[in-house]
Order: sequence, then C-alpha cells, then structure tokens
Amino acid sequence: MSAEKRLQELGITLPALRKPAGNYVDAVRSGNLLFLAGKGPPGAKGKVGVDFTTQQAHNCARDVGLQLLAAMRQELGSLDRVTRIVKLLGFVNAVPEFGEHPAVINGCSDLFVSIFGERGRHARSAVGMGSLPFQIPVEIEAIVEVEE
Repeated sequence: MSAEKRLQELGITLPALRKPAGNYVDAVRSGNLLFLAGKGPPGAKGKVGVDFTTQQAHNCARDVGLQLLAAMRQELGSLDRVTRIVKLLGFVNAVPEFGEHPAVINGCSDLFVSIFGERGRHARSAVGMGSLPFQIPVEIEAIVEVEE
C-alpha cells in the first residue's frame, strides 16, 4: 500500500513544518532508522484535564502525527520510503489525577495505522508530565524504519 496514495484517498494535506525551537533538527537518520524530534500541536496551549478533554487532546495528538508525517516526508522525499513505524513516545501535559494518557496518544497511533496499515503498528509509551514546552498539551517523538 502506498502511504502517499493513502494520504490522497483520505484527503489529508500535511502541514508546513515550523523551525525547531532550538539547536536541533527535525530528523536524524542513522542507517535504516529515522529518529524524529518531538513535535507539539500548533497553537494549542493548556493542560489535559483542565483546558482539554481527553477527546480534544486525542485530536491534538492526531495533529502532532501530521507534523511527524511532514517531517518524515521532508527527510525522505516520500512517505513510501517508510518500511515501519517502530516506536512512538508520547507525553501528555495533564493534571495529576488524569489517567487516560493512552487514549490521548491513540490520536497519533490511529493516524499512522490508517496511513501505513500494518507497517504503522508500533511499540509505544504514553506518559503524563507536569508540564511541556510552551505549555503544549501533547508532545510526541517517533522512531521510523526506512528503506536503505
């Protein structure tokens, strides 16, 4: 299945990437692995459990997934060069009593499976944080296997 064709079928347009907020790059390739820097949802600020519901944060995680896809395409030229999504690490800026971290990060996980099929199924961690940069509600980073 072509990931690029699947994007078109779903009517998804990838966003433009913002410049990194420091002395780092969006992606680093080492052999057949692509390590993607953490991304957050553009324009979203607040804490899950106060400012965002679980569903709203899930939607933010999907938006982060779109940014990660844009970073993959920027680095590789085409999403069709992705052979496997290996791992996601998702951070949720939430109140201490919040416990739905996996449901939030599913926004990104579900997007990747819809684009890549079985190649999009991955290992994952979803953890709660007391704060995140710029008060974003969600940050996600990824490790991706690519064609050599």
